[in-house]
Amino acid sequence: MPLGAMSALITPFKCGKIDTQTYEYLIKRQIEYGMDACVPAGTTGESATMSHSEHKQCIEIAVQTCKGTNTKVLAGAGSNNTIEAIELARFAEKCGADAILSVAPYYNKPTQEGIYRHYKAIADSVDIPVMLYNVPSRTGCSIEVETAIRLFQSSKNIYAIKEASGMLDKVYSLVNMQKEGIESNTNLSTRFHVLSGDDALNHGILCSGGSGVVSVTGNIFPKEIADLCHFAMEQKIDESLAISNKLYGINKALFFESNPIPIKAAMFLQGLIPTLEYRLPLCEPSKACMTLLEKTLQHYEVQK
Repeated sequence: MPLGAMSALITPFKCGKIDTQTYEYLIKRQIEYGMDACVPAGTTGESATMSHSEHKQCIEIAVQTCKGTNTKVLAGAGSNNTIEAIELARFAEKCGADAILSVAPYYNKPTQEGIYRHYKAIADSVDIPVMLYNVPSRTGCSIEVETAIRLFQSSKNIYAIKEASGMLDKVYSLVNMQKEGIESNTNLSTRFHVLSGDDALNHGILCSGGSGVVSVTGNIFPKEIADLCHFAMEQKIDESLAISNKLYGINKALFFESNPIPIKAAMFLQGLIPTLEYRLPLCEPSKACMTLLEKTLQHYEVQK
């Protein structure tokens, strides 16, 4: 099961197509700097505007590049269409991904019962582990604590939730549920994990019982995110906090406009991607955003 430090990979485009050479380089860079897993074709990877064949291509490249290394693949396999999500999940499993990350169904605004049935159908369709992804600011719906616990209890391969609600009380509720499971010796404790999906809260969530992070900042600073996560999980709190404080400025700048607009621009400015392309309706950053990124990056050293 992928846990620990992970990056939600961007998808580099060139002339409107996936830049496969650069994509492979970016994944190798994640491996080199100690990330526990990479996440291809997630929402940061602009999955909502990729074709199914492109989505699958990203997963294939990640699986092949990570093969034989210690870095696992948590494949993005989410959709607001349950049938499509199942198809992507099955492909990821067949391709050799270690697990899948499935974002809550966006736009539809399903009830909690609908969310439960959506994820239950996905989990029942595959044998590999499934991570839920709660990001209500982007999807328009929230996976409530009770629904998450119900899913953990009813599906043996749902093992974690990526929490990006920005609501620490929800994280604490989930973590306390995990602690109660440990104390009561239920099977929930052995496979129930909460991961940070908000870079500004990585340190706080890790120190509150989190089991890892799925980071946007990790695209440009994989070593720092890996060290922050590993220090926290080793109870080296001061060392983790020092890195968290160091990353404060860039974490803030990377969300000045909608993700992944700033992170791709920052990587372009640092020469990590040769072209700066997005899929409409996403477009290039504003002048104010570029100015902020240029100014902020002056305070950091980016390792190629």
